[in-house]
Amino acid sequence: MYDIIIIGAGPAGLTSAIYASRSENKVLVLEESNYGGQIINASKIENYPGEINISGYDLVTNMYNQALQLGSEIKNEKVLDIIDKNEYKEIITNENKYKTLSVIIASGASNRKLNIPNEKELIGKGISYCATCDGAFYKNKTVAVIGGGNTAINEAIYLSDMCKQVYLIHRNSCFKAMEKYVETLKKKNNVKIILNSNIIKINGIDKLESIETNKEKIDIDGLFIAIGREPEVSYDSIDIELDNNGYIISNDKCNTNIDGVFVAGDVRKKEVRQLVTATSDGAIAALNAIKYVKKNKSSN
Repeated sequence: MYDIIIIGAGPAGLTSAIYASRSENKVLVLEESNYGGQIINASKIENYPGEINISGYDLVTNMYNQALQLGSEIKNEKVLDIIDKNEYKEIITNENKYKTLSVIIASGASNRKLNIPNEKELIGKGISYCATCDGAFYKNKTVAVIGGGNTAINEAIYLSDMCKQVYLIHRNSCFKAMEKYVETLKKKNNVKIILNSNIIKINGIDKLESIETNKEKIDIDGLFIAIGREPEVSYDSIDIELDNNGYIISNDKCNTNIDGVFVAGDVRKKEVRQLVTATSDGAIAALNAIKYVKKNKSSN
C-alpha cells in the first residue's frame, strides 16, 4: 500500500514527489514515457525563479534526481484506470495493480494533431511536434511551422537560426503569442508568415515532400506542428469532473470532486499554464494529499 501515487513525471508530478517524499510518505510516480513532460524539450528557460538560464532537460533532470534521492519510486508504466475503493484507490497500469491512499494526477497534456491524412504516417519522416528535438535534422533545409501561440513562434525563431527557409502558417489574422516574440520573428529575413491559412493536405510517401494550404502548395523538408495540447485524462472507472475541453476541474487546493484524488499541472483547468505554475500546483497538491493521508491513517 502506497500513501501517494503520482501519475506523471513532469515538473508538477516531480514536485509533488519531492514534497510528499520529504514528509516520509511512501510515494510512487508512474510515467508512461520519459520523465520531464513538455518542458524537457525547451533549449533555454529564462523565467524560472533562481535560474537565469537553464535548459529544460537540466532543470527536470535535477527534479527527477531530487525525487529519487528523497525516496520516491519512479516506474515507467501507463496508467489505464483508477478505481475508488473508498478506503483506498486502486491504480491499474499496463503492467501492474497498485493500492494507494491518495492519488495526484499530473499527467499533463499531449500534442494536438491536425488529424488530416498522412500526418500519422509521416511522423518522424518529416513531421515533428518538437523543434528543439528534431530541428538539427533540417539544417540548411526548408521547413514550416503551424500555429500562432508562444510555442509556434518560438519554434519558428529557433528554426530560423539553422534552416534556409521557414514558413509560419497560422489560421487566423493575428497571433496569440506574446508581442515581443512576434516582433523578433518578423525581423528574421528567412521567415515568411502566412496568415488566414490552413493546411489541408500533406504530400509524401516515405518522407514529407510538400504541404497544401487553402491558398498554395509549398515544398518543404520538415513540418513542425505547434497548435496546442490536449489533456491526458482517460479513466473509465472514476467519474472525475472535467470541463468542456477535458481538463480536470479542481479548487485552489487542487482537490478534485473525488475524495483523495488531487490534480496538478497542465491537466488541471486553469488560466495560466507555465513551468512555475506547474511546480506550484505540484507543491499544493502534495501538501493537501499529505494532510488527507494523515487524516485517513489516524481515523483507521
